[in-house]
Amino acid sequence: MKSLMVGLGVLALVATAGIPLIIGQTAAQSSRPYAGMQARAIKALSAEQIADLKAGRGLSLALAAELNGYPGPRHVLELVEQLGLTDQQRADVQRLLDDMTAEVVPLGEMLIAQEAELERLFAGRVVTPSSLRAATAAIGATQAELRNAHLKYHLLTSGLLTAAQMQRYSQLRGYLDGDSGIQHRPNH
Repeated sequence: MKSLMVGLGVLALVATAGIPLIIGQTAAQSSRPYAGMQARAIKALSAEQIADLKAGRGLSLALAAELNGYPGPRHVLELVEQLGLTDQQRADVQRLLDDMTAEVVPLGEMLIAQEAELERLFAGRVVTPSSLRAATAAIGATQAELRNAHLKYHLLTSGLLTAAQMQRYSQLRGYLDGDSGIQHRPNH
């Protein structure tokens, strides 16, 4: 019995001694969340984000639409066969994707340039309260335009699909659980 108690005491001591080590590692990791990002040309944007902005991809800007039953044109075209789109629907959705791309790519390029300017202000140590306000206001306005554009094309795409196609889309994308179904677009 005594050896069991000693064994449990040693085990408790080892476990307790390991807690600060684990906490220390976690704290060290969380105190360095941006390590490596200092080498980015534009610190606020990863290479993947820049590529997505240049290509007109959504960067999750349209999640409010996507996850509430308003599919986007790019993803609908990826699922043309599974959704059973008619030739007319396919052509209409392709037109929306082309229009969206033409609208969002210049906005993405503008956002990249604005973030680069903000980067330049800080990197050059020439940022002032007024230049900061102007730069962040410009970035915010462009972000709002970009998000609006992506959301708008989700709204327009949903108007081209049947309720059954929208439900199938949600199933294929993994959004539809068997119990709750999906909130469909209101009748226009």
